[in-house]
Amino acid sequence: MRRRSSLPSTDPFADTGLLSPGRAGTPVEEATGDAAFVRGMLDAEAALTRAQAALGLAPPAAAAAVTAAAGDTVRYDPRDLALRARSGGNPVVPLVADLTAAVADRDEAAAPYVHRGATSQDIVDTAAMLVASRALEPVLGDLARTAGALGRLAREHRDTPMAGRTLTQHAVPTTFGLKAAGWRALVLDAHDRLAAVRGALPAQLGGAAGTLAAFHAFAEAASAEEVPHDLGERLTAAYATETGLAEPGLPWHTLRTPVADLGGALAFTAGALGKFAADVLVLTRTEIGEVAEGTGGDSSAMPHKANPVRAVLIAAAARQVPALVSVLYHSLAAEDERPAGAWHAEWQPLREALRLAGGAAAAAAELAGGLRVHPHRMRDNLDATGGLVVSERLAAALAALIGRDEAGAALARASRRAVEEGIDLDDVLAEDPALAALLPKDRLRDLTDPARYTGSAAALVDRALRRPDPPPPGGSH
Repeated sequence: MRRRSSLPSTDPFADTGLLSPGRAGTPVEEATGDAAFVRGMLDAEAALTRAQAALGLAPPAAAAAVTAAAGDTVRYDPRDLALRARSGGNPVVPLVADLTAAVADRDEAAAPYVHRGATSQDIVDTAAMLVASRALEPVLGDLARTAGALGRLAREHRDTPMAGRTLTQHAVPTTFGLKAAGWRALVLDAHDRLAAVRGALPAQLGGAAGTLAAFHAFAEAASAEEVPHDLGERLTAAYATETGLAEPGLPWHTLRTPVADLGGALAFTAGALGKFAADVLVLTRTEIGEVAEGTGGDSSAMPHKANPVRAVLIAAAARQVPALVSVLYHSLAAEDERPAGAWHAEWQPLREALRLAGGAAAAAAELAGGLRVHPHRMRDNLDATGGLVVSERLAAALAALIGRDEAGAALARASRRAVEEGIDLDDVLAEDPALAALLPKDRLRDLTDPARYTGSAAALVDRALRRPDPPPPGGSH
């Protein structure tokens, strides 16, 4: 009897990942949970007070009190905040109330500096960028591991011949090394895009309508001196430094490039991994059997099966993420200086896209690291057409001897007979007196050997492997 890995959940509202096995138990799941978003909002609030203190707009003691109160995350219950968020439309309103009370318990004089000058969107957007940055660190690590494993497969099977397939049919021979190198290239492209997007994720600070006016008002009220005209820029820079995020060029309340770019990179990642999974799903079919997952999944009804579960989960993610990201792209068309609904529509799709892409990356690292390759099945499948898979090579060789039209006609006749009678193509051609005189039997066997018709596959693998593996991901924010 299999033992449970943990105690049953007693929270009827918990999202335990029951219908999301691709992300269940992965680092990205924890990094994108409700508690992670609460932490992100608290970190954003604390950073804002520290940034104001750095410019003399708040007492250092206030920054210390807010930071300490925000760090006590167990005090803030995500479910309670969710229920109270319904009245204001976002979770920042109840969170600010709770944070203010927590700060007052420590230092009553510091309480007025909680959330001072900011709007709810500043905090939610900054929190979303913090969550994304933290979630992407393990994703980038998994992509790096996937690329490393695929590189080893490409190197090991540089010259392993297999059937290239186009429109579901055998086309011409290729090598498994070249296929693995192609998978690796896509994974590296995904890593590059996600790493670039992660490095550019910006803090958000604009105040009520993107002018930062409230910060000027508080500064004017607190001092008889003239407020510098670039106060907002200086405060935004200090805020970005405190969060560890990039400094934005402008408040981006309705300029949603950061979210759209992040979504695009996540969709590309899911699709790139989906290509890897799609090929594995084809090659693991019983009648093909050219690769197998290291440890297959069980079937509830058929004990003999070892299902390619990791590839299945990646394929499922690849089908979902583009649809989620379409919501993020639609939200680019946001009206006014603060949108009604477009911003709110982003929250769940962005989180699910992070989770799905992250879960797919974790599955891909396991899949690539444990993939079993069966060269003998590849060779058997190459031979399944009796030499027809190299008809392109024969056409070129014969055209040089008897002209393209005559060569094409001769090959068409021979191919039909080979298929109808189940005879190898070289035997059919050897029985044609005119062709036999031009191509001796040993030359025909050479021309119809699929392993000798892989073109530049080996050189292309070598070229692809000159692209280095990605470095380990940096620290999280």
